Formats: sequence, C-alpha cells, structure tokens
Amino acid sequence: MAEYITVFLVGLLGGVHCVGMCGGIVGVLSFGVSPEKKHSPATLLPILMGYNLGRITGYTLAGAIVGGLSATFISLANLHEGQLILQTIAAIFMIALGLYIANIWTGLIKIELLGKKLWKLIEPLSRRFIPVTGFSKAVPLGFFWGWLPCGLVYSVLIMTLSAGSATKGALLMLAFGLGTLPNLLAMGFVASKLTEFTRKPTIKLLAGVVIIAMGVLMLLRDYVL
Repeated sequence: MAEYITVFLVGLLGGVHCVGMCGGIVGVLSFGVSPEKKHSPATLLPILMGYNLGRITGYTLAGAIVGGLSATFISLANLHEGQLILQTIAAIFMIALGLYIANIWTGLIKIELLGKKLWKLIEPLSRRFIPVTGFSKAVPLGFFWGWLPCGLVYSVLIMTLSAGSATKGALLMLAFGLGTLPNLLAMGFVASKLTEFTRKPTIKLLAGVVIIAMGVLMLLRDYVL
C-alpha cells in the first residue's frame, strides 16, 4: 500500500510540472466548443473527464507493460537480487525526478528527447480526434496524449520497474495518474491562475524536495531498514 500512496503523492506533487507543461491542452480541448459554451462547466467538465480518463488509461497500460518486463527480469535473475536492483533504480529515478521538478538538475530532459521519437509515431493518430466536440473524442485523444514526451511520466514508468508484475505495474501507474488528476482538472477551470501559482520557484522547490525525500526513504528501506 505504501508504494501506491507514494506514486499517488508523486503525481499530486508533480502536478506543478504537469500544469506548466500541459497548459495549452485546455485550449485544444475547448477548440471545437462554441464560444458561448467554452466556460460552461456542464460543457467543459465531460470533455476534461474524458481526456483524463483516456490519459490515465494510457498510463495504466504502459505500467502493465513495464511491470511485465520487470517480472521477466526478476524471473531470469536471482529473485531477491533482481528485486533489489529494480527497487534501487526506482529510488534513484525518484530522487532525479525531485531534482528535475525543483529545477536543480534537468538531466531528465534527455528522457523526454528519447520519447519524442515515439511521439512522432503516435501524434498523427491523435489528430483525427481534433477538434474535440465531446466526451467520445476526448477519451481517445487523452489516451494518445498520455504518451506525450514528459520527464515526469517517463520517470514514474521507470520506477514501476520495481513492480515485479504486470498487474502491480498497472496499479502503480493508475495511482500516479489519479494523483495528477486534481491539478489537471483544476487547470481546465482556473488555468491561468493555477499555472501562475505552480510556476513559482518556491512551490516547485518544495514539491521537488518532498519527492527527493521519498526517494531517499526508498533507498534507506532497501539497504538500511
């Protein structure tokens, strides 16, 4: 249970990165909506819910794939040693993620650059759902856009290498996706104010420090506790 709470908090705290990176998505989601309805919760909420349902479904599928790969690795290696290696990798990436969000170290941008190659293949598939006119188009668009090059998402995916099974990997990414949900839903209604708030260096630093502390605790659990 502690692992699910941890990745949920990573998603919640990492929302300061999500809002800054995905701020333009709201504009695209409301592009196909008539001007008089763009600011109506009754119109915008189903679109935002559909987008986030698709996005989190994509995360969950990716978690199942990575978790399945980790299970294969553990079965080929010594069970305990293989699990320890993957847990160490997960902890290191959590620390790196905290440094990234806090703007202390931006090395994770290299992971985003690798993801751009995959995005070039996926992005054309998403275009058929634009403009978004309702829930039915928002869901598949969210699924495809869940694969946008993002250091936060990719780092958590690497962290799910410690899952040891496809089911646990899927549940970890589901928990992470649910953690990102409050920020991205709020973005749809108070985008400008929320973006301004989350871009403050102090907020990013605080969120980053908390995530770094989680990574350090993971390492201590593996090797000391």
